[in-house]
Amino acid sequence: MAKILIPTPLRPYTDKQDAVDVSGATVGELLADLTRKHSGLKAHLYNEQGKLRSFVNVYVNDEDIRYLQKEQTPVAASDTVSIIPSVAGGAGVSGNAVVEKTEPQLTNDEVKRYSRHLIMPEVGVDGQRKLKAAKVLCIGAGGLGSPVAMYLAAAGVGTIGLVDFDVVDFSNLQRQILHSTPDVGRPKLTSAKEKLHALNPEIEIRTHEVALSSQNALQLFEPYDVIVDGTDNFPTRYLVNDACVLLGKPNAYGSIFRFEGQASVFATKNGPCYRCLYPEPPPPGLVPSCAEGGVLGVLPGLIGVIQATETVKLIMGIGEPLIGRFLIYDALRMRFRELKLRKDPDCPVCGTHPTVTKLIDYEQFCGVAPAPPQPVAAGSGTELTSLELKQRLDRGDRLTIVDVREPNELQINRISGSLHIPLGDIPKRYNELDPDAEYVMQCKSGVRSGKAADFLRSVGFKHVLNLKGGILDWIDKVDPSQPKY
Repeated sequence: MAKILIPTPLRPYTDKQDAVDVSGATVGELLADLTRKHSGLKAHLYNEQGKLRSFVNVYVNDEDIRYLQKEQTPVAASDTVSIIPSVAGGAGVSGNAVVEKTEPQLTNDEVKRYSRHLIMPEVGVDGQRKLKAAKVLCIGAGGLGSPVAMYLAAAGVGTIGLVDFDVVDFSNLQRQILHSTPDVGRPKLTSAKEKLHALNPEIEIRTHEVALSSQNALQLFEPYDVIVDGTDNFPTRYLVNDACVLLGKPNAYGSIFRFEGQASVFATKNGPCYRCLYPEPPPPGLVPSCAEGGVLGVLPGLIGVIQATETVKLIMGIGEPLIGRFLIYDALRMRFRELKLRKDPDCPVCGTHPTVTKLIDYEQFCGVAPAPPQPVAAGSGTELTSLELKQRLDRGDRLTIVDVREPNELQINRISGSLHIPLGDIPKRYNELDPDAEYVMQCKSGVRSGKAADFLRSVGFKHVLNLKGGILDWIDKVDPSQPKY
């Protein structure tokens, strides 16, 4: 008997368990027993051909099974088996600072400001001058970008660039510490620039109020020494990775979801890139975002501080950065784990014979289809809008709304009369539903309910619709008395 550690995004399919006891002598046998016990996991771990999906990595202790015996890797009872899906990332480099330029002198005021750095022999005046000469670009001024930018500003990084085009929302304030209540409705870059200059007026803040794309990424990245990835979606994450590899810029990576965080350093000269870890992205909607699944407010603070720490080390060329190392943090258990990463010689971007030599269409690569110009009518058999649902309910049509959110979400708001079956329970409880009846699947925004609708259709249900925009759209269009989250 062995244990498989289950990551947060997959726990809805294991009855909320974070570890499952399974039987088998190899990784393949353990995974087979796991999917027998929890059948809803199978579609997340394996593709239609029965192969492990490329965006799911399995580790035995701290080793990736791709570099062991793959699914034939033997497992002892004392081994730790972990499933590491993509969330939407050693060799020491002492003496190899990423900043190779004339280092400016420190003013008297800067000597006072950075005195606690200057008395450290690992930093000293030379290290502080490297920080002053450095240029760092933060992708995003949100949950991760906030602590990264604030600590880099306080540390004296001479030029900080910020890429963001969003405005501050009330829901941001729980974790995005660059912004405060009076900033709601203002551009994030305006708010961020004010806070950072108030913290350190000696540095330069460059704002880039654009959506990062294949057309502008290389030009935006080129003047900077280190890129900090604070993105929250897979197309931008792969774009950042590829642009960093093509330009030879280190990528200080971080990601967060609920209570878990990840961090690493990608795209250095001899280190792996993000694609070495996850060659392909998961299908759209398979991995929930923070907006859909939530995030502990303090978590981006910790992961962002790790990203800022790695950035400072890279600039000064000190210590051992997270190159070839993947750090995983579990806030509930206050536990860190470190896994080994290897540079993949067959990687399409950083490998021996790369096939990706220019930036591509990352929306297409990640399977993110553009939104249809018009709402899909109920008659199409796939979706209906909130107004269409209201009209049908008012007419007395015989249909059942199935809310697939988690129980705690129902305490916030709910469509009256809806039936509650959490998404992770649908594969086990669909036999409670009448396959000839008509159902409208509903969640917060339409993502999870879309997956539930697809599953019901796959097992023979003929009349299943997805509520487009979820309960948030219902509140906007039909019932504004309820709170939004």
